[in-house]
Amino acid sequence: MFLAMADEAWEARCAALWERLDEFGREEFVQAMQDLAAETDDEAVGLFEVGGAHDSKGFTEQAVGYYGRAVEAGLSGVRRRRVSIQMASSLRETGRPEEALALIEEERGRGSDAYDGALAMCEALTLAKLGRDREGLSVALVALAPHLPRYQRSTVNYARGLVGLDPVS
Repeated sequence: MFLAMADEAWEARCAALWERLDEFGREEFVQAMQDLAAETDDEAVGLFEVGGAHDSKGFTEQAVGYYGRAVEAGLSGVRRRRVSIQMASSLRETGRPEEALALIEEERGRGSDAYDGALAMCEALTLAKLGRDREGLSVALVALAPHLPRYQRSTVNYARGLVGLDPVS
């Protein structure tokens, strides 16, 4: 019980630090997150959050290393899904879009959750980076379709047509 309360308190402090992201300079925020991460007993979570701090402040290449170590340390739950999205984005932006796309495809195979749209956004941008704009647009439209008040089926069929797939009935 005490450990769960301690974890909740740490999570609240972490969320509060993220809310103040724009109040810090680049190095200051990263250092603040490193200091906070040193206080958690969950190494994978600490590595993930430090990676995110690097990423959010423009240290994208360094973020990839932290993300990879977080996965190796056993990152799980929603942060596992988020690390795939964030690492794929970082890989794309550091000139490794092929690695990013492979990571996205692997993550998609893990199942479906509230981050499906974010995963699709990352995939669409990665496909565009690879010069596969029509595929990227198709992915984005399929992800958007469920959120439209009408025209969901039409949108999906147009998206499928962009990449030469038959319409769904």
